Amino acid sequence: MTAEKKTNSSVHRKAGERDALLNSDWRYIKPCNMDDYSREDWADMNRQRATYMGEQRAKQALEMLMASRNAPTFGYLINNYEHCLQTATMLYQDGRDEDTIVTGLFHDLGFIVCPEAHGRFAADLIRPFVSKKNIWMLEHHEIFQRIHLHGYYQPENPEFINEREQWRGHPYFDWTAEFIERYDIVAINPDIENLPIEFFEPIVRRVFSGSPSTT
Repeated sequence: MTAEKKTNSSVHRKAGERDALLNSDWRYIKPCNMDDYSREDWADMNRQRATYMGEQRAKQALEMLMASRNAPTFGYLINNYEHCLQTATMLYQDGRDEDTIVTGLFHDLGFIVCPEAHGRFAADLIRPFVSKKNIWMLEHHEIFQRIHLHGYYQPENPEFINEREQWRGHPYFDWTAEFIERYDIVAINPDIENLPIEFFEPIVRRVFSGSPSTT
């Protein structure tokens, strides 16, 4: 009989071992090529997948963030993990809704591993669960931050273009600018004690289990 993999994550999976199923009453879909799955196999897989996603999606998103909790910094006084916690902490303390708090918590999740498009990275991660306003903010906050930090006009560079001005008048323009100024570029302060990740876990689970606002 094939041995099941031990749950200790430090144990290397050996050939022939299987990873544990989330629920003991589930079945493994045994063909090792998805082309060989039967209709029954796909039905069972999709049924199990739906439950798995409902129970694991928030948990594994948080684990992605926590993977960098002990990462060093390249110059900021706190690392990217603490920056995300600090953003979420300030949003919570200002009485923002849970949709927005979760957006702040994950807004820079991809900053190190996907710096060129980390706004879209975060937006795609939480798109099914948060408002259109927060998705738009995530997708544009890199440009808004860059323009904010480097100025609206550079006399030494007459070719400089203020990229964010093309969106002025958009219904989410002001929120994106506010997020940058109040919750992003200032969330690098080691003198602020962040709320622990455990505080945000039930908030993340609630947001991931609900339906987003249409606004």
